[in-house]
Amino acid sequence: MAQDPPAPAGWVSASAAASGRTAEPKGRIVLTLSGKLQRPNAQDRAVFDMAMLAALPQHSFKTKTPWYAEPRKFTGPLLRDVLAAAGADGKSLEAIAINDYKVSIPVEDALRHQVIVARLMDDQTMPLRDKGPLFIIYPFDTEPELRSSLFYSRSVWQLKALVIR
Repeated sequence: MAQDPPAPAGWVSASAAASGRTAEPKGRIVLTLSGKLQRPNAQDRAVFDMAMLAALPQHSFKTKTPWYAEPRKFTGPLLRDVLAAAGADGKSLEAIAINDYKVSIPVEDALRHQVIVARLMDDQTMPLRDKGPLFIIYPFDTEPELRSSLFYSRSVWQLKALVIR
């Protein structure tokens, strides 16, 4: 029988791993995953506070976007690491912003590209008024094929939830 891949280092406590659950947040919840999950930590959901996202391996890239005049540096965990931490098991996800903007994103995007859930922009936390606190962002400059309205529409700022389908 195949085993689930291990969660990223620093994410699942020994007791949580033994129970098949993701660690529990200590601070304010900033991201909720629901749907097809193998390691929920809040009933049938996986909830994250900012410290939990910061404990995942961090990645950064600088890229031009349609929303800023100059290239910006974005830092955060890879989307695929966030999905793995919660034991997400689906083919697509619905990303939902604080303003209820919703878009469907194939899980394949997270596997093929270095998509991050940015929690920092130019090494600073992102306030709500400037697309924060979380922003799904694609590496537009390193992968020119991503420079299209399709991928721009999948770059969700003020991210609050992911529904795994």
